Amino acid sequence: MTEAASRTSAHREAIRTARSVVVKIGTTALTTPTGVFDANRLATLVEAIESRMRTGSDVVIVSSGAIAAGIEPLRLSKRPTDLATKQAAASVGQVALINSWSSSFARYQRTVGQVLLTAHDISMRVQHTNAARTLDRLRALHAVAIVNENDTVATNEIRFGDNDRLSALVAHLVGADALVLLSDIDGLYDGDPRKAGPENPARFIAEVNGSGDLDGVVAGRGSSLGTGGMASKLSSALLAADAGVPVLLAAAADAATALSDASVGTVFAPRAERMSSRRFWVRYAAESTGALTLDQGAVDAVVRHRRSLLPAGITAVSGRFYGGDVVELRAPDATMVARGVVAYDATELATMLGRSTSELPADMRRPAVHADDLVAV
Repeated sequence: MTEAASRTSAHREAIRTARSVVVKIGTTALTTPTGVFDANRLATLVEAIESRMRTGSDVVIVSSGAIAAGIEPLRLSKRPTDLATKQAAASVGQVALINSWSSSFARYQRTVGQVLLTAHDISMRVQHTNAARTLDRLRALHAVAIVNENDTVATNEIRFGDNDRLSALVAHLVGADALVLLSDIDGLYDGDPRKAGPENPARFIAEVNGSGDLDGVVAGRGSSLGTGGMASKLSSALLAADAGVPVLLAAAADAATALSDASVGTVFAPRAERMSSRRFWVRYAAESTGALTLDQGAVDAVVRHRRSLLPAGITAVSGRFYGGDVVELRAPDATMVARGVVAYDATELATMLGRSTSELPADMRRPAVHADDLVAV
């Protein structure tokens, strides 16, 4: 497919006409080159988002920038590196950030609501459901939801730029028709375009339809201002696309075009069928609390034939888990092949290893992981 053709593809059309859109704003899109939070940049993005909303689309915003917004008020000379100061900066910055979103949208007579989440919140089924309910209600009340990573309590999220992943989780959480990732990069390249030269040019990738389109792609970590980087954005885009949500990765400077005709950036084609909410939660959102090692026959049954996992096919149990928890299913070589909701506690299941259903008491004859609660990876 040529670049010109790909820029008018059906996937771009799906993003252009999407009725429900999640827009993720990266830290670098909201700061000056020196790392200072810039309310004017945010206002420009709000103008582009408002234009999209006037066409009839619902928009949920996942906003980075809380730590950056706290640097100047706290008189810090640069972005902090220790966790406690990052959390303190986020505490101050979240106030400045949400006030900026609120005042900018107020120009268009729109009310905003802040929803503070971490990926861990979405991993817990009850919190997952409550977050979905809150976001749906905000949209029903015509308020603009500003989802912000709760950096005041997050740990790994601050260190590893999980706001990119959070945006993909939110896109599925709200049943969005499209995810738009806006940062300082105008799309996906097979190398860092800022380091490319005449003898080693970086190739722009306009559309990703499968793993073959990523051959040779080297994605780097984040800048000193943000934490996500291209590796995080690529991972998140693939996650959302695999769940059935088309994704557009574009520069914040091109936000108006990205949110109007989607003719810029890199588009990631979604899988043909949208993953159910429960299966998505099991595969991507839930935290695993243990692992089951399977013999090769059980691996084939689970992965190739989508059958339930029976105790007879389990050779080892690790971790402390309870019935209803999500566990990893591993091949004999320890490679994870699936995830699923286990029906038994770890101590209970340990007594059932390798035993056929007929050998077990009547109350232990259900599968260890039912096919309906199992997702191959």
